[in-house]
Order: sequence, then C-alpha cells, then structure tokens
Amino acid sequence: MLGSVDLSDYMLHDPVKIHANEDLFDAIHLIIEHRVSGICVVDDQEMLVGVLSEMDCLSAILAATYNEAGDVGKAREYMTANVDVCDVHADLVDVADDMLKKGHRRRPVLDHGRLVGQITCRQLLRVISEFNQNRIAAH
Repeated sequence: MLGSVDLSDYMLHDPVKIHANEDLFDAIHLIIEHRVSGICVVDDQEMLVGVLSEMDCLSAILAATYNEAGDVGKAREYMTANVDVCDVHADLVDVADDMLKKGHRRRPVLDHGRLVGQITCRQLLRVISEFNQNRIAAH
C-alpha cells in the first residue's frame, strides 16, 4: 500500500513558473532549459493565472512569423487561463483519475489560490514504481 495518498507528499514543490507580464521568449527559454512541456504562469503574489505549454509558444511564434510581427508579446497573451487545478491536500488517486479522464499531463497544485506545486504524469509513475518496488521487497 502507498505510505500516503496525500498529494503534497508526491508533488513537485518548486514548479517552473513565469510571471504573466514576462516576455514569451523568456517562457520559451524556461521550457527548453528545464526540459518541461509547459510552465505555470503567476501574478506578483504567486497566484496562478494560467499555464503556458510548448504548443501555445509554438503557435504564437508561428503566428508572429507569418504576420511578420517584431514583438511576440507576453506570456499572459498566449497562456491557457482556465485550467484544472487541485488542492495541496487532495487525494493522489482522485487527482490521477481525473487527470487520466481529462487527458492532462500536469496539474498545478494550489494552497488558498497560491501556486505551491505541480503534479505530473511522471510524478505519478514514480509513485507507482516506488509502490511496486516496496511491494516486491516485502515478499
């Protein structure tokens, strides 16, 4: 059995994030540097305002290239604003089930609206792998 099913025990505690008013190229740099498929977008109080994916960035760059725009814009202009989130103390299994049903690879974790972490499919696979290794070792 899992030692805990509390999300806070398994989430990424320091997710890659960018402030909403930062340049889109800064966001692209973070995505490449951290080797992630998307980043959280926050305001000055670290409150989540959206998520910016690789696809959002690529779409913005291609549109700017096509339109011969010099300035691409800010992260807030291309992020997805209405994202599914979960509470820091949510049940891990419930969150995983909902992510699977909705086809989401990541989910921001909030504590009273403030971004405190992120849970990803990779984190969930690590939990399952650790559980399986512990189960095998117990036998």
